[in-house]
Amino acid sequence: METSTKNLKIEKAKTSKIDQVDFDNLAFGSVFTDHMLVCKYQNGAWELPKIVPYQPINLDPSAKIFHYGQSIFEGMKAYKDENDDVWLFRPFDNHKRLNISAKRMAIPELPEEYFIDGLTALLELDKKWIPKTAGSSLYIRPFVFASGNGLHASPADAYTFIVICAPSAAYFSGKVKVLIEETYSRSANGGVGYAKAGGNYAGQFYPTQLAIEKGYNQVIWTDDNTHEYIEEAGAMNIFVRINDSLITGPTSDRILDGITRKSILEIAKDKGIAVEVRKITVSEVVEAAKNGSLKEMFGAGTAAVVSPIATFGYRGTDYDLPEIPNSYAAMLKKRITDIQYNRDQDKFGWRFKV
Repeated sequence: METSTKNLKIEKAKTSKIDQVDFDNLAFGSVFTDHMLVCKYQNGAWELPKIVPYQPINLDPSAKIFHYGQSIFEGMKAYKDENDDVWLFRPFDNHKRLNISAKRMAIPELPEEYFIDGLTALLELDKKWIPKTAGSSLYIRPFVFASGNGLHASPADAYTFIVICAPSAAYFSGKVKVLIEETYSRSANGGVGYAKAGGNYAGQFYPTQLAIEKGYNQVIWTDDNTHEYIEEAGAMNIFVRINDSLITGPTSDRILDGITRKSILEIAKDKGIAVEVRKITVSEVVEAAKNGSLKEMFGAGTAAVVSPIATFGYRGTDYDLPEIPNSYAAMLKKRITDIQYNRDQDKFGWRFKV
């Protein structure tokens, strides 16, 4: 059955797959809800979005996504509180960043109402898929790709915006051991590092695999020119605590403007923590590890919120970080998740009710 509203058409799935899902054993991003949002750009304009049953995508072999990599994405989550109300966290920031990425990749920008209204309608339809167990959530993946055909090396004339959703259990990464990278670079000045472009992540896989073969879980990326400055932790922004100061690098052409990163900075300042947004040298971090002033390092991103680093490796030496009570990482993660799950007040205005 198909229904429609001002900005949306809805085709409901005839049957649901939800009874086939083991919600007690959810692997990240492997099980998907009954529906997805689809919006096409053709003839110079975005068409009205549609919600349709989750299904494969039909593309011509000459679709430009396969040949020139025009694709961008976002990472979000929906949360269900004790009253079964559904919440998003800073969704307007995700829309804004999607369009920043789109502009850099020569993709037409998406109207805000299509993004927000479409996502809201999708979550209302698949509300039963949002887990309620502690730490669980519904991971949301909006993405845009070049669906226009042709082998000419130029922007496509057609694009497709899709949102798919995957129920996910609590994300736990354990003790993370990272390697500071000095050969490969994630991004470069003037490049697309600040955009959530698919190719950014594909380019990380090989150096990360090399680090895994050496016994590490992830890579700490350094600047492309001198490899003297710490920039990101795998696919996450990175924070370093030296004594009682929390330090993170400034955003740039190379560093993603993470929404979790921005939230951590605001919460830390609100809590009276000394915050420094500046370049961090590898030598400074190594020296702090040696003299005991390095208290914490952690990654920040949508999936784990905060991922503490237990050990970092540099030029053949591993440096273990201390396990400290009342860590900034634990406090910041709790504050953010308490807002996300509607367990505490949201003085920042980040929570969005679906």
